[in-house]
Amino acid sequence: MKILVFLLVLANLLFYAFSTGLIDTGGSNESNRVGLQLHPERIRIVASGEPPAPAAPQAAPVEPVPVEVATTEAAAEVVAPVCLRWVSLAKVEAERVGRVVGGGFADFTMTRKTVAGEGSGWWVHIPPLANRAAADKKAQELKTLGVSEYFIVQDGPSRNAISLGIFSSEKGAQEHLAKLQALGVRSARVGARPDKEGNLQVELRGPAERRAMLQAALLEALPKNPPKDCE
Repeated sequence: MKILVFLLVLANLLFYAFSTGLIDTGGSNESNRVGLQLHPERIRIVASGEPPAPAAPQAAPVEPVPVEVATTEAAAEVVAPVCLRWVSLAKVEAERVGRVVGGGFADFTMTRKTVAGEGSGWWVHIPPLANRAAADKKAQELKTLGVSEYFIVQDGPSRNAISLGIFSSEKGAQEHLAKLQALGVRSARVGARPDKEGNLQVELRGPAERRAMLQAALLEALPKNPPKDCE
């Protein structure tokens, strides 16, 4: 019986020695103990009665600083369109300009305005009709409305227009137009009376980058009468 009790105690001692690593079995127990330790690098041995060191303050989270990205967007330059003008062009010259524009400068707009000759004044008129027959028909309509003073222009740039009166001032022409409108005339207009040569004021407007090309083409068409910049 004593032998049995001795063997049981011996077995317990051996089990305890193996489990605690007192007996080396190839380092496995040591590695197990290390693995079971939680953060061994934080273990600090202090003297008796010494208070534990305060925990290190946690660093405040660093907020990302917004970085402004420099953008170099070049402001688009707004280039004003080019504008060229002839104060007075003969009809044949204006036709040459029109052919230049139509031949290779469709991105330009051409406007024409009748120039009043010196002492020509203002006139109330119905713009040129398609042909003489249409002009005669319109004259008959005027007569029916009670208009007696008119004549059909026979030639020149205003051929087949119907003149309803010539005045020295625009005000007088406007007053006469108001009287005609009261009679029912709707197609009459007030304008500068064209001189005998039918000169025109012509303007061209278009992209500035094509200015040099246009001026070169116009110089060929009108070598003695180049345009000027619009004011």
